[in-house]
Amino acid sequence: MRVSVSWLREYVDLPAGLPTGDLEQALVDLGIEVESVVDLRESVTGPLVVGEVLEIEELTGFKKPIRFCRVDVGAANGTGEPQEIVCGARNFAVGDKVVVILPGGVLPGGFAIGARKTYGRNSHGMICSAQELGLGDDHSGIIVLPEDVKAQPGDDARPVVGLDDVVVEMEITPDRGYALSVRGIARELSHALGVPFRDPADAPAPGATAEPAYPVEVRDPVGCDRFAARMVRGVDPAVQTPGWMRQRLTAAGVRSISLPVDITNYLMLELGQPMHAFDTDRIAGTLVVRRAEAGEKLTTLDGVNRTLSAEDLVICDDTGPISLAAVMGGETSEVLASTTNVLFEAAHWDPATVGRTARRHKLFSEAAKRWERGVDPALPLVALEKAVRLLTDLAGGTAGAEVLDIDHVAPRTPVTLPVDLPSRRVGVAYSPQRVAELLEQVGCTVTGGADRLAEDPGTAGTAAGGGEVLTVTPPSWRPDLTDPADLVEEVVRLDGYDRVPSVLPTAPPGRGLTWQQQRRRAVARSLAERGYVEVLAQPFVAPELADQLGLPADDPRRPAVRLANPLSEEEPLLRTTLLGPLLGIVKRNVGRGQRDVAIYEIGTVFHPRPGAGAPPAMGVDRRPTDEEFAAADAVVPAQPRHVAVALTGEIEPAGWWGAGRPAGWADAVEAGRAVLDAAGIPADRVTVRAGERAPWHPGRCAELVVDDVVVGHAGELHPAVLAALELPRR
Repeated sequence: MRVSVSWLREYVDLPAGLPTGDLEQALVDLGIEVESVVDLRESVTGPLVVGEVLEIEELTGFKKPIRFCRVDVGAANGTGEPQEIVCGARNFAVGDKVVVILPGGVLPGGFAIGARKTYGRNSHGMICSAQELGLGDDHSGIIVLPEDVKAQPGDDARPVVGLDDVVVEMEITPDRGYALSVRGIARELSHALGVPFRDPADAPAPGATAEPAYPVEVRDPVGCDRFAARMVRGVDPAVQTPGWMRQRLTAAGVRSISLPVDITNYLMLELGQPMHAFDTDRIAGTLVVRRAEAGEKLTTLDGVNRTLSAEDLVICDDTGPISLAAVMGGETSEVLASTTNVLFEAAHWDPATVGRTARRHKLFSEAAKRWERGVDPALPLVALEKAVRLLTDLAGGTAGAEVLDIDHVAPRTPVTLPVDLPSRRVGVAYSPQRVAELLEQVGCTVTGGADRLAEDPGTAGTAAGGGEVLTVTPPSWRPDLTDPADLVEEVVRLDGYDRVPSVLPTAPPGRGLTWQQQRRRAVARSLAERGYVEVLAQPFVAPELADQLGLPADDPRRPAVRLANPLSEEEPLLRTTLLGPLLGIVKRNVGRGQRDVAIYEIGTVFHPRPGAGAPPAMGVDRRPTDEEFAAADAVVPAQPRHVAVALTGEIEPAGWWGAGRPAGWADAVEAGRAVLDAAGIPADRVTVRAGERAPWHPGRCAELVVDDVVVGHAGELHPAVLAALELPRR
């Protein structure tokens, strides 16, 4: 999240001359990770001026289009003569005002500008893009200043493009969706600095009317519990986005597209409410919000034709899906340069559904990032009112009096908080009044507590154990506050992490390592002393691994636990043997030129329990009973701990001492013996005999037996397995 301080000042009274270091520390104290605080006034040094393009000469004979330009920079160059500049951009014309850095200037990153000969012409300076000035990521063309800019050629361009501001870039944690907006950051800074906050969402907005702005049907009120829309007709499509809005979008890293779309992006950044603008002349019939049918197609605004899943939420008209709801709109209904009738949509979508859709399609749009973290369901009507007013004020048109608002949002559930819980959990004495005061700063409604009995005796409550409690109703913009622990975190965060004492807990008395821990360490040390390197492989495997290892159809290692939400759709299963991931590490090392590999891993494998059902639902308000533990444990896969070794190449390298020796099956057997010895198994109890077991070569497989029980296998892998896994021979 990137935001300019000048934008924040509209809603929070930051002290004049606030040092950037103090601003950063205030955010860090609130638990917000600050990536950078950039004073744009210091990012570009030297003459950066407004220029007006007088002439453009197209140069030919080069691999890419090149233009030789004469630009009026006033008296900034000391002569008053037009400046000659070579430029490769194509998005400007004669008469446009541009941003020019003259020789002697230095761009962000220490890039010094001078006069030089290039493409057969002398170039004195550079016409700048947003990326070159550090204002954004757009390098597709140079900055063309809007026609309403009053600056004249030669004037300082810094205030014109927003380089007289400070930009803060923050990394927002997944539970703080409200902070992905100017509204949220301004509210946080008001807490940290103790200054007034003006909520941009605290504005009147008309409610739903009997006649909807456009006919809409919501068939999935769980996936979309609120859908609102308003219409603006007769917009002038030629009107450009004003400079002040374009500057703020650029500082936030958002590319300007067109006025209606820029308005939706602007309000998304300001309020945290993602919106979408439809061209109503390109919509056929009623809009329907529903789940997609498996296999349906939609071409999104990025030009990709996507195959939809039955879990995806879509907005459809009579022709089919026209928008991947809450993620990205479709090409068939997008606002064009000729659009005159605009339908603004502001809805509230299920975060989990949006998150899964974004990952399924690898489409992490700015809207999806906010939806999966949680958006205030009270914002749609306010956002629509602001969007309609901005569009009509800037581009004319008539705002429709009709307002659509399909609202199925459930009220927030109050949370019961024992008044002493923050003190018990954090180790700092918080009075009930202080706890209530801090939670009310967040926006919560708080009732109860002993200190409020005199004001309202009916509001006090008691916990199950007899202690006093507060009843806390979180605000609509904080969907992350669902449990007492969440409220405790807010109390300590706002009161100050620096007040929490750094005290190490007293270590309980014990007898050192358990015998299991001692055995694992002994095995690891024994293998390391023999030259093996320990690796930690991911426990996730692909469904085809069992076939690659040549496991028989009835092999107990074939059934595997499938993850409900895997990190990768290609590896959704938990391993039943260490060999798959371990051999994958061998393949990766060999592929990178490391021919001699000797590695080991000690880790768990996962065997599903036959007939296991769903685990019982257990809350966090109390310790589970023994019966609940037993029921949950009956569902959890069995997880025995295994040790595995893999080696290839030379076990003894060649040198002046000799020719070296390649690793063989006998080395694998010896590694098995070393493991048993380190585990404390006497040699007279260990037997090594020939055996057969996939994925080993039938004639080169040994069984390791302890007291007539087979505890492991060692040998050379089957040639078919080596070919399937793309591993070296033998």
